Amino acid sequence: METQAQPQTGHPRRWAILGVLVISLLVVVLDNTVLNVAMSTIADPDRGLGATQSELEWSINSYTLVFAGLLFTAGILADRFGRRLSLITGLTVFGIASLISAYATSPDQLIAARALMGLGAAAVMPATLSIIANVFDPRERPRAIGVWAGAVGLAVAIGPVLGGVLLEHFWWGSVFLINVPIVIAGVTLVAILVPESRDPKPGRIDVIGVLLSIVGLTLLTYGVIKGGEDGFGELAAWSTLTAGLLVLVGFVLYERRISYPSLDVRLFMNRQFSASTGIIGLVFFAAMGSMFFGAFYLQMVRGYGPLASGALFVPFALGQIIFAPASSSMVKRFGPKAVSTVGLLLVSLSLATWTFIGVDTPIALVAVAFFVQGVGMANVMPPATEAIMATLPREKAGVGSAVSNTIRQLGGALGVAVLGAVVSSVYRSHLTAPAGLQGDAADLARESIAGAYAVAGQAGPAAPALLDSANAAFVTAMHYAAIGSTVFALLGVLVAVLWLPGKRPAAAPSEAGAAPASAEKHDRELAGA
Repeated sequence: METQAQPQTGHPRRWAILGVLVISLLVVVLDNTVLNVAMSTIADPDRGLGATQSELEWSINSYTLVFAGLLFTAGILADRFGRRLSLITGLTVFGIASLISAYATSPDQLIAARALMGLGAAAVMPATLSIIANVFDPRERPRAIGVWAGAVGLAVAIGPVLGGVLLEHFWWGSVFLINVPIVIAGVTLVAILVPESRDPKPGRIDVIGVLLSIVGLTLLTYGVIKGGEDGFGELAAWSTLTAGLLVLVGFVLYERRISYPSLDVRLFMNRQFSASTGIIGLVFFAAMGSMFFGAFYLQMVRGYGPLASGALFVPFALGQIIFAPASSSMVKRFGPKAVSTVGLLLVSLSLATWTFIGVDTPIALVAVAFFVQGVGMANVMPPATEAIMATLPREKAGVGSAVSNTIRQLGGALGVAVLGAVVSSVYRSHLTAPAGLQGDAADLARESIAGAYAVAGQAGPAAPALLDSANAAFVTAMHYAAIGSTVFALLGVLVAVLWLPGKRPAAAPSEAGAAPASAEKHDRELAGA
């Protein structure tokens, strides 16, 4: 009897709903990958806004700062006021901000518009994952999350190529304007297909906890960004990081004492929950940091244009698209520990490959490294995300989604900042400026490889020597950063081996046939594991 009732625990239109959620997710992820190939164009004073290196970094970081700072709060509000409402509101804000970004007339306007985009994305991202947890039966949820993770890979594939095509045929603002029709389609389909859902017993709003989480995460993210710009020994970086950590410690202590916490911090006593969030943070630290220096290597050292360099990211996306949907069946067969460990080892191998890539290395090796990294992440992210979502009952899905996405954003921001700081420091120490290069031009060349290429046109006979020195210094710096990213990926391997669960025994027929109440029972059992 119960086995016959089981398929009804999922929404009858759940796969169509998943398609709509994928569209919503695509527009958020697509934007960042498109922007990566547009940086040099936006920096051009003739074709773009003439943005400086610092302004370019802040056009990325203003988005990350708002996104990471508000993700957790957005998940709480979505659980309370409605996930469909959160998704529609987030998409609308994101679309309006994209329109403002497209027609920005100064770097400052672009930075402000990107911050507004981060606000919209913070509402979209946790809502997509929490709706999946609500409309899918626990047995189908891992497969749905695999498709969700594969959509991220699809956006990584489409973004750089789409950005390259747009930049070759239109003005720089087209990389933002392309979001608007996608947003319109997404909002329309969400309104038609996606059912509203919320926590039926939300309790009181934890105002103090929400404010502490926003302040703490914002300070932490800002400190990471400043550390990447100026060095972590500078007052603005370490003081902000310290303040952020202290506020978050206060948040944890406060949440443990109240009866209606926005985040039940006792969840972190569950080793599966803690290990899964740790793995997500470590793998995104390693992966996003490597993509940051990889993009500079392709466009500067190798001289590829936006379209060609974007195409070289496609193997990474293909690895995710092909393998992420199959990861749930791999987990059932071999267990989360084995699948995640192998995935993290593949990520480590791909990152270690960058230590062997030089100025003239066959570009096929770069494509292979990206593909292996994509395959590895396809077997890390879905089981880790599913483990987090399974720890909470469905009505609290927004909080679980927000925790997962916050850790991912913070890990990625920290990876870009820390590994970017490594690249900058090693580059400066290894660059030998030609004797004919003096004053501001020499200072600009030492700031970054982009600065060296910018002044090469005015360097006259010293230009070839400057570019050779800049390329060699950058490749050396890239090798140091690759070692750092590999170490963090290997730390993820250690976490998976020690704390992720192994293969579970096959469920008994009565257990497999549990009806809707089984989902909450299963989640409570995991939370108490």
